[in-house]
Amino acid sequence: MSKIQMITPLVEMDGDEMTRILWQMIKDELLLPFIDLKTEYYDLGLEHRNGTDDKVTVESAEATKKYGVAVKCATITPNAARMSEYNLKEMWKSPNGTIRAILDGTVFRAPIVVKGIEPNVKSWKKPITIARHAYGDVYKNTEMVIPKAGKVELVYTAEDGTETSVCHYYVNGAEVADNVTVTLNDDDTFTLSWSNTSEANVVTVVEENLGYKSYIYDDVSSDTVYHELGH
Repeated sequence: MSKIQMITPLVEMDGDEMTRILWQMIKDELLLPFIDLKTEYYDLGLEHRNGTDDKVTVESAEATKKYGVAVKCATITPNAARMSEYNLKEMWKSPNGTIRAILDGTVFRAPIVVKGIEPNVKSWKKPITIARHAYGDVYKNTEMVIPKAGKVELVYTAEDGTETSVCHYYVNGAEVADNVTVTLNDDDTFTLSWSNTSEANVVTVVEENLGYKSYIYDDVSSDTVYHELGH
């Protein structure tokens, strides 16, 4: 049997720990026997990211922009314990956050439906796709040590040099300030902004008879468990 030919290479982003083994098994057993697999390989394992000062992550994202498609394995976003475990030069940022920022991407998670494997939640009858608003959050987190009491402010500096500041919160003593992020004004503003990005979004929802809902992150699981889905 002749193999399926590839014209455009697939950007291959290898990951950490067991994902490296699983991805190799997927290639060996499910892809290589049937596809003339062409990939542009990038090792996003933590040790190699550290060795390249995380340049490999940027290079993999740029390659994805070039070729338009990539497969990425799970990667470690280091914490304090990983710093000593891997002898890291610094606490590198999340590869997912770096890649998404370069691609100006949005996180969509769609279900993989397999015939014969029924969902555990009996009320679920239709598929669901979740788009997570992941700007800021831990991926753009900024951290600093506060030496004494004072206030933490968010400052916007315009191109003409004028500044606008908002007091984020007051600090009573020495502590660590983190997760000071820029977000849209409120959930309604984000919902309106997303809905207006493309008429295609609205057309798809109407044509496929799908529903659209905007949730606060913690409400997703508690609400969807009681519905048939289809949005």
